[in-house]
Amino acid sequence: MKILGIETSCDETAIAILECEGNPQSAKFRILGNALLSQIEIHKEYGGVFPALAKREHAKNLVPILEAALEEAELLHEDTQVIPEETRAKISEILAREPGLAESFFDFVSECEPPEIDAIAVTAGPGLEPALWVGINFAKALALVWKKPLVAVNHMEGHVIAALASGNHIAPVSGENDASVALAGRHHAAPLRGDHGDVSALAQNKNETLAIKNIEMPILALLISGGHTELVLMKNWLEYELVGQTRDDAVGEAFDKVARMLELPYPGGPEISRLAEAARSESSETMFKLPRPMIDSATCDFSFAGLKTAVLYLLKTQTDLHAREKQHIAHEFENAVTDVLWKKTARALEETRARTLVIGGGVSANTHIRRVFKEKVEEKFPEVALSIPSAALTTDNAIMIALAGFYHAEHREFVTDIIADGNLTLAQ
Repeated sequence: MKILGIETSCDETAIAILECEGNPQSAKFRILGNALLSQIEIHKEYGGVFPALAKREHAKNLVPILEAALEEAELLHEDTQVIPEETRAKISEILAREPGLAESFFDFVSECEPPEIDAIAVTAGPGLEPALWVGINFAKALALVWKKPLVAVNHMEGHVIAALASGNHIAPVSGENDASVALAGRHHAAPLRGDHGDVSALAQNKNETLAIKNIEMPILALLISGGHTELVLMKNWLEYELVGQTRDDAVGEAFDKVARMLELPYPGGPEISRLAEAARSESSETMFKLPRPMIDSATCDFSFAGLKTAVLYLLKTQTDLHAREKQHIAHEFENAVTDVLWKKTARALEETRARTLVIGGGVSANTHIRRVFKEKVEEKFPEVALSIPSAALTTDNAIMIALAGFYHAEHREFVTDIIADGNLTLAQ
């Protein structure tokens, strides 16, 4: 089965094509094509993602992104196609709210034959609704003109499946579980030049695969990103239960807000990590002390608003903040965040008796968080298998959407229409 995935939930425009074999319990995925364009440089001047601008950029870039992915997958075959007037009218209506997209869409599909794919998967939410709608409408138009079934994917579910399928996997030290989650070959960015700017695609070779096999249930997922901090339990494939969540700020949001307080460039999370690692290389001790909100509460819920406020008050006491002080504040803030994330996850592991722990979302790229979780799981929960995505798949991407799309396609969960939901939840 070949799945084409489309991701436009925030500020990355991405399309990937995966060849999928097997079943939910044991599957292999070959990345045939993968193209992504990030808008970070465009949004820097705003200090964050500007939704209307993100929507415009998605509409401008989806067609060249699609062309790059199909070409890499060797599924782009030029041939004049006559689109019936009735179909053309329906597509024009679908794309009416995306300026310029209909014109470039028709130009492209009229000059190439439908690719040999089996389904189209697209992010339905959560995310920025204006951005989500562009990807959804594009997917609906492709499904109509190519006569392919459509799958709606929850963005956070994509992070879960991507962590299982591409993780830097640590098997239990007991050796009783041979769960295998591997990424073979190269996995790094290679630029493609086009009329619409730089399109980066993950360099592939034909033998590169992702794999999911022998995963032990239940699976506990820690999802940490700019908009989410939650613990989700999966006892059976695609069935989710909420174990804990943030009561205020998401952890990625806290990173970004503290970075702005420290006058660091956008995006702030990697900058805080960079400063923290610099301080940590000199000493494990910090010059400052910050609270660990709710760390000892009898729940698996999180809170980061108080930690953010504590940084604000700390900065008010520093009349002359030098580079070294910034490093130590970043160091202590990152330590505090990691302590809370680990303590709550450990509690959830004890309560749920999960056999597999996955960490997904943009914040899972954080070096210190990855390091601490690897050490703590090996020490405290040797019977648990830990899987963290490769760095390339921690951020928003279409590979994870295609992966999740495969699971839903296997269950024949096809849809005729999709509604963008910026607050779509994965579990109750």
